[in-house]
Amino acid sequence: MTGGTRTVALAWTGASGMRYGLRLLECLIRSDATVWLLYSQVAQIVAHQELDLKLPVQPRQAQRHFAELYGARPGQLRVFGRDDWYAPPASGSSAPDALVVCPCSMGTLAAIAGGLSDNLIERAADVVLKERRTLVLVPRETPFSTLHLENMLRLSRNGAVILPANPGFYHRPESIEGLVDFVVARILDQIGIEQDLVGRWGEPGSGSDA
Repeated sequence: MTGGTRTVALAWTGASGMRYGLRLLECLIRSDATVWLLYSQVAQIVAHQELDLKLPVQPRQAQRHFAELYGARPGQLRVFGRDDWYAPPASGSSAPDALVVCPCSMGTLAAIAGGLSDNLIERAADVVLKERRTLVLVPRETPFSTLHLENMLRLSRNGAVILPANPGFYHRPESIEGLVDFVVARILDQIGIEQDLVGRWGEPGSGSDA
């Protein structure tokens, strides 16, 4: 799995599906990409509810924790607070190559669709769109209301990739981890990072040769 010198911003918001976000962070670090991590206050609640994981309140604590957990090289991972307006993701002059919001709440999606920039996650998304970089939004909601769909359509028309956390089964997953990896693999494909989590259609072991 390789990411080279790409810089990827990753945002966790208050939707269900924190497993996806954590696994994506691990894979990005493994790929040797530079990672900028942002997460909302509601994401902290969801992490505790779903995984009994207490996300550190202070960015420096979170940076140290996840760098040690996933073996990041020095300087590879940086964590920013939601109101850190001097952080690189807040400016087009230092926009990342890609921003992935995973999981993406409907509230965050609506704010991005409306061009709001009330916190660093929303501002980072606005920057990525205006700089014509890759924005991937990973909603985990069902069913979608008409308002949800209209917001997603608006974002898609403006260049965002809408990638719902809908795992496939052709690779015959035998665990929750297999389902998570399917979605994470599709995200990595969208941001141009090679992955070996799930075999591609037509390749041995993908399920398509059954």
